[in-house]
Amino acid sequence: MGSFSITHWLILLVVVVVVFGTSKLRNAGKDLGGAVKGFKEAVKDENTEHAKKQVVLDHDGKAHPEERPTTTKVDDKHNV
Repeated sequence: MGSFSITHWLILLVVVVVVFGTSKLRNAGKDLGGAVKGFKEAVKDENTEHAKKQVVLDHDGKAHPEERPTTTKVDDKHNV
């Protein structure tokens, strides 16, 4: 009852093809492939955009003035 043999997989494949038909399975495959392709392109675009921002920040080794963290002044009394 653990794993399926090759004959079980073939019978299951035949039943799925009979129930859904080859055209519906083909369309589902195209839709799934298009979704995966769109996801990969979105991730690639996001990585490219992030890399461009990193290049701008690393260009002079500093962040732009509006992106610099604020600093606090330290009393001279506490500096030893």
